[in-house]
Amino acid sequence: MKSCILLFSIFCVSCFVVCCNASVAAAADSDVRQGPVPVNAGSAGVGRMVPDLNLTTIDGRELRLSQLTDADAVVIAMTGTGCPLCLKYAPTLAAIEKEYRGRGVQFLFVNPNESEEVDRLRAAVQAHGLEGPYVRDDDRSISQTLNAKSTTEVFVLDRSRTLVYRGAVDDQYGFGYALENPRRTFLRDALEATLKGQAPVHAAMTAPGCELIVRANSEVAKAEVTYHRQIARIINRNCIECHRDTGLAPIPLETYEQVRDYAGMIDSVVDRGVMPPWFAAPMASEREKAESETDLHWANERSLSDAEKADLAAWIDAETPEGDPGDAPLPRQFPDGWLIGKPDAVYEFAEPVAVKATGFMPYQNITVETNLEEGKWVRAIEVQPGNRSVVHHVIVSLKSGGADERDGYWGIYVPGNSTLDYPEGYAKWLPAGATLRFQMHYTPNGTATEDSTRIGLVFAEEPPKHEVKVHAIVDPRFKIPAGANNHEVSAKLDVPADVEVLGFLPHMHLRGKAAKYELVRDGETETLLDVPHYDFNWQLLYRLAAPRQLKTGDTIRYTSWYDNSADNPANPDPSRDVRWGQQTYDEMHLGYVEYVVTAETPEEKPVADQNNDRARLFRLLDVNKDGAITRDEVRRRMPRDESAATTKFDRLDRDKNGKIDAEELSRL
Repeated sequence: MKSCILLFSIFCVSCFVVCCNASVAAAADSDVRQGPVPVNAGSAGVGRMVPDLNLTTIDGRELRLSQLTDADAVVIAMTGTGCPLCLKYAPTLAAIEKEYRGRGVQFLFVNPNESEEVDRLRAAVQAHGLEGPYVRDDDRSISQTLNAKSTTEVFVLDRSRTLVYRGAVDDQYGFGYALENPRRTFLRDALEATLKGQAPVHAAMTAPGCELIVRANSEVAKAEVTYHRQIARIINRNCIECHRDTGLAPIPLETYEQVRDYAGMIDSVVDRGVMPPWFAAPMASEREKAESETDLHWANERSLSDAEKADLAAWIDAETPEGDPGDAPLPRQFPDGWLIGKPDAVYEFAEPVAVKATGFMPYQNITVETNLEEGKWVRAIEVQPGNRSVVHHVIVSLKSGGADERDGYWGIYVPGNSTLDYPEGYAKWLPAGATLRFQMHYTPNGTATEDSTRIGLVFAEEPPKHEVKVHAIVDPRFKIPAGANNHEVSAKLDVPADVEVLGFLPHMHLRGKAAKYELVRDGETETLLDVPHYDFNWQLLYRLAAPRQLKTGDTIRYTSWYDNSADNPANPDPSRDVRWGQQTYDEMHLGYVEYVVTAETPEEKPVADQNNDRARLFRLLDVNKDGAITRDEVRRRMPRDESAATTKFDRLDRDKNGKIDAEELSRL
C-alpha cells in the first residue's frame, strides 16, 4: 500500500483580521455564500514536483520533507487557530489523520504566523489529538513555495513529491453556510486515489478560508528544467493516458529517450494548439482574467497552463537535459479493471469486428441485446474497447420498444474519456428489453486485427433525484454545396422546461470546420461553447465545471460550419454536394446537449415506459404538461413534419376533441 503524508499548515488570528475581512468583502461582491469551486489544475501547479523543504517543529527539531515521505508520498494542507473556518475544520483534519494513520498516511502541521504563541499551538495539538509533527513557517517560505492561497487549503503529494491535489478538505463549511455533513469529500477522495496510484477526480479546488499574502513567486529560485524533474510530470498528467504502449496514440512517451526523440513534434503540436486535444475557445470572462486559477469553466479541460508550456519550451531550448533519475515521478497506473468499479452488468459484442490494416473504415453499427426483464437506473457507464489501438470513438445509443433513440448518446468512448460517472442523485434510465447500439469508428493502424468492445454498468441503489438525458439539436436536411469553404448550418431547441445543462458534444464529419452553442434569452445572445477549430479526430464532450441553469422559453442555437473545398485536405470529394449520412464521407449536423430537468423527481418507471417509448414521446409532445397534446404542440416539436399535425393527428384523435390523450397516443 502506497503511503502518503499530509502536511497541514495552521494560520492564526492576525491572518484572519488582515486577510479574512478582505476575502469576505470580495465574496460579498459576487455571492454571499461561497463553497469550493474547481480550479485550473495546471495553473495551480498540480503535477509539479515540490522541493525538499526545510522544516522546524515547535519543539526545535530540524526536518526535511524527504525524511517524512520515506520514499512514498506527501500531502500538504492549511488550517488555523484564529480563522473561523480553520477552527471548524480542525476536528475534521484530526479525524482524517486518525482514519488514515494505519494506512501509511502521516500528517505534518505547519504554522507560518510569527505572532502566534507556541503555547497556543501546543494547546491546539493537544485539544484535537494531532499526532504529526507541528512545524512553524515564520518567514512563510513553505507557503511561498506551495503558492498557498488560504488557511484552509490542503495539498496532497504522491511518494515522489508530485502534487496531485490541492484545495478544500470538503464542502461542509464555506463563506456564509455550514452543512450537517459534507456532500463532497475532496481530501479523502484524493487520498484514496493516491493510495491506489491513480489521479484524483478533482485535482484542484478553491478552499474558502482566510486569504494568505506571500512574497511573489519570482523571489523563489526556479529550479533548472530537466526531464525527470518537470517534463515527465507534464507528460504524465497530460499525455501518457494515450501515448503509451497500450494506449490509442501511435507514439509512446513513457521514457526519456522516447520523449527526447519526439521533442520537436511535441513543441510543434503544443505551439499549434493541437495537443493536448482541447478545442474550446476561452469564454469572455476567461479572456478577461487571462489564466485565472479560480476561473475553471470546463471540468474536463485538457489545455496546458502557461507555466507548463514555458517549462516545455525551456527544456527544448536547453537541448532536452535528462536530469537526476531520483527526481522522476511515479509512473501512472492504468489498471486492466473497470474505472467505475465492478459493474453490475457487462454487455459485449457477440462476435469480434474485423478491422483492416490500411485506409479508412466506414462506421460500423453493432447491436447488443440487454435482455433486461425490468428497467434499471444507471449511475455509472464505462465503454471499454477490446482493441484500443484501432478504436477511435464509440457512441452508444438505445433501442427500446421499437424506438431508436439516436437523438442522443447513452454511453460514449472518446480518446481520454471512457466513463460517464454521475454523482449521487443523478442517473440514466435503461428500459427493460433495451438494445444497445454501438456506433464504432475504427482507425486502421497498419496491421489487420479485430475488436470486441464492451460496456459496463453500475446500477443506482435507489431512484435518483434527477434523470440525466441527452438531446440532439439537429438539421438533417442541409446541403453543403460543392467547393463551399465556410458553409453554415444552424438549428435551435426551444427549452420546454427549467433544466440544468451539464455539457455539450458537437458532432460533424471530415468537412466539419467549427461549431458554436448559443443561448438566446430575452433578445440577448450568449455563447455557451465556441469551437473555432473543430477536429473530427477528437469527438470531445465539454463538461461544465458548474451546471448551467436554463429556464422555460430559453433557446439553444447550435451552428456548425463546413469546408467542402479542395483546400480541406481531409475532404473525400470537393466536387460533390454533401448531405446528411452515416458514413464519414457524408456529413452530420448534431449538437448534443446533456442535461437534467430540474423540476422533475424521477420515480420508478411505469411498465409502459419500461417496455416502449410511448410515455417518453407523450412527455416530449405535451409541451405545457397538461396531460393532452394539441396540434400546435406537435407543430412546435416537429416543425418539419406537417403531416404529424394533420393526417396523423386526425387518425389518433379518436374522439375528435382536438386533443390527443395518453390512451389515444398508445394506438400509434
